Amino acid sequence: MTAVSRQSSKRPTRASIDAPHVAIMDTTLRDGEQTPNVSYTPAEKLQLARMLLVELDVDRIEIASTRVSAGELESATAITKWARKARLIQRIEMLGYCDGRKSVDWICSAGGKVINLLTKGSERHCLQQLGLSPAEHRERIAETVRYARKKRLTVNVYLEDWSSGVRDSFDYVFALVQALRDLRVARIYLADTLGIFSPDDVTRYVGLMTATWPAVDFEYHGHNDYGLATANCLAAIRAGVRGVHTSVNGMGERAGNTSLAEVVAAIHDHSDARTSVREDRLTALSSLVETFSGKEVSANTPIVGRDVYTQTAGIHADGDAKGDLYATRLAPRRFGGARRYALGKLSGKASLDHNLAELGIDLPESDRDLVLERIVELGDRKHVVTPDDLPYLIADVLKTPDDQRVKIQSYRVDVSSDEAPRAQVALAHHGIVEKAEASGDGGYDAFMNALKKAARALDIEVPVLADYRVRIPPGGRTGALVETTVTWRMEPTRASGSSSRTSVASRGKPAETFSTLGVDSDQLAAAIIATEKMLNAVVTRRNGKNKKTKRTSPERRRANTAPSRSKS
Repeated sequence: MTAVSRQSSKRPTRASIDAPHVAIMDTTLRDGEQTPNVSYTPAEKLQLARMLLVELDVDRIEIASTRVSAGELESATAITKWARKARLIQRIEMLGYCDGRKSVDWICSAGGKVINLLTKGSERHCLQQLGLSPAEHRERIAETVRYARKKRLTVNVYLEDWSSGVRDSFDYVFALVQALRDLRVARIYLADTLGIFSPDDVTRYVGLMTATWPAVDFEYHGHNDYGLATANCLAAIRAGVRGVHTSVNGMGERAGNTSLAEVVAAIHDHSDARTSVREDRLTALSSLVETFSGKEVSANTPIVGRDVYTQTAGIHADGDAKGDLYATRLAPRRFGGARRYALGKLSGKASLDHNLAELGIDLPESDRDLVLERIVELGDRKHVVTPDDLPYLIADVLKTPDDQRVKIQSYRVDVSSDEAPRAQVALAHHGIVEKAEASGDGGYDAFMNALKKAARALDIEVPVLADYRVRIPPGGRTGALVETTVTWRMEPTRASGSSSRTSVASRGKPAETFSTLGVDSDQLAAAIIATEKMLNAVVTRRNGKNKKTKRTSPERRRANTAPSRSKS
């Protein structure tokens, strides 16, 4: 494989072509699923497998543990069936055990071609957990490897708890690796199973392994118990491993595994090595795993957290405006994100100017000062002002005419035990009111279905709902205020005349996401407030990006309005 980094669309340089390639084996679908209270459906596993191998181009993925459940077998079979058609079957791996024929037969029945054999990398585990002597354990390993080879499986081997084993009894590890060399296994995985190593430990003991067996293909499998997983991977690479193991969002037991996004960025920026991973798809994959797993990514998570590309201090926004003075190699667009500037009591004129420019709004300096004064005032009262709140704030401060805003003029949602929920919506914009009704799977779904009909008549594009979160203060009061945050995804603009496919120009561009927040004592009402903010954000952004585009006048649109539509 040619060692070319795909972290950007630019033509690779001679330096990147000549850089050593570090393989990425991602175990989100196996070790990552050991996160408490996480279980993926077969359809979710298949979708994640496709994204990891095709869109991100990780080298290999580990998708299952053998003999776990019928659902695990169903998932593995679906993935291998797809991978065989896509000619990716050798990049699919499954964890098996030293149980003679059982794990091997399970993998063969699932259509797999690679077994990752779990062996004991420490003498303590061998003696106390298995109750076997080291010689007996090696014989069981040999029995399973020989049978796997008879079934034409590629065999990789995990040395479980290797970090303790190599430190406490190198003689045990030496004898085991010698036996594995004689068995001609493909790769040996050095597992810091309990995340006990520091970078110095990794440098010392991985270096011992690679110096003792320079021809062996070692890979490092780290855990993040001390928050050192990424640093340990860099140390392992410098010590000579040919691959490292990751999981999306660092999913895994206890403190989790090594984060895919963090380790890829660190390798590219802090080592001479390169990976094949596409950095611009990391944020999208992180969001998908967050949705499927139900495990929220912390806002300040490196690379993929929603706050990590947000500048809060006005001095930072000013420096960026004057020359990207606070930019680093961790550019948001590199990872499929965008730079944002927070609005609050620490904001300055530069922060406001960045947000106004993004929305396409041009204000005189006197008006801008009034808006900034209100933002700071709200910040002092602990109110959060998002960029998508700006149109509302400006309308309030500068008394923008109401008919220029999008307003959900009225709505009705009926929910009962014996009928599908139904909703009626009246949507107003530029003096025109569109009414619609629809049913749905739930109250908010019915509301959104009706809203989309009305919005379509007003030529307003409704983005895809990407996430929906509700926060209720503790205390148990049924009348407590509910805070609902809805995240929306805007797909790249389609070419005129195109149907369901995106245009050639937009193909490959990341979808834009943004969030709106509503607060009310009723959960549905809070969600509808957030939805109204979304509609205004969409219209404001569209007008900002298409200032010179001629639009049909409100008068002409009224003339073309069907009689059944009510007008204000």
